[in-house]
Amino acid sequence: MAIRRIVQYPNQVLKERSREVSKFNDRLHKLLDDMAETMYDAEGVGLAAPQVGILKRVIVVDIGEGLIEVVNPEIVERSGEQIDPPEGCLSIPGLLAEVRRAQWIRLRGMDRHGKPIELEAEGYLARAFQHEIDHLNGILFLDVADRIFRPEEETDR
Repeated sequence: MAIRRIVQYPNQVLKERSREVSKFNDRLHKLLDDMAETMYDAEGVGLAAPQVGILKRVIVVDIGEGLIEVVNPEIVERSGEQIDPPEGCLSIPGLLAEVRRAQWIRLRGMDRHGKPIELEAEGYLARAFQHEIDHLNGILFLDVADRIFRPEEETDR
């Protein structure tokens, strides 16, 4: 495993749509392992492959309940609305944003071996998945934010 460099805004790769993964091989496994190590090293809760310069539909998420890897993720159902907590992004340090997200989602994708998986998530986990899947579509939290602010301004909300 290796820690990869996290791509920083305004790098154009963050605005591009990622390609579907069709090969479930050692290269994909290394990418997933490296992404997890990179996310933990940066003290993040999620990371999408474009954030390490790879335009593949791959995400890792861990909100403190264990690592979840999803290849070719797709939200197939959503309900409710949440705006808290504010979101940050490893590719856009120093900014937070209020972003309206679904409170609950159903997600389909594949595991690292190409086996279909389906997950349900609510609250913070649902928020993290939605944020990372947006990255795969070239959407940044800045693009969908109701309000953008610096961490020191959070008490002003």
